[in-house]
Amino acid sequence: MEHFTIATVAEQNPDFRQVLWTGKHSQLVIMTIPPGGEIGEEVHDDVDQILTFVSGVGEARVAGRTKKVAQGDLVAVPAGTKHNFVNTGPNPLVLYTVYGPPEHAPDAVHHTKEEADALEEAGKDEPPAS
Repeated sequence: MEHFTIATVAEQNPDFRQVLWTGKHSQLVIMTIPPGGEIGEEVHDDVDQILTFVSGVGEARVAGRTKKVAQGDLVAVPAGTKHNFVNTGPNPLVLYTVYGPPEHAPDAVHHTKEEADALEEAGKDEPPAS
């Protein structure tokens, strides 16, 4: 069993992305998006994603629609849906997300978005084989 006080763990995360747990069918990831930063527009063809916001403010841009997000909000992104999450506030936008199935390499830590993008492009951030 894994146990996390997830809001506390997410708030203490200094990195853009950190994989906390990877199972056969899902993955738990925490993210900290700096002021003015974003996840980056993307589509996960075969992966559903649920994002829960711990602190900060931002915008969820999903399937051509934009909604404000803040602490306590949850956004579900079905597989195949274009999405991006943007920090619009003066403080970090902190969240945790569940991917189903896993999207990233187990135990991955990406200190910055640039590092995350480079590792993905180099094929070094692959989920475990099913």
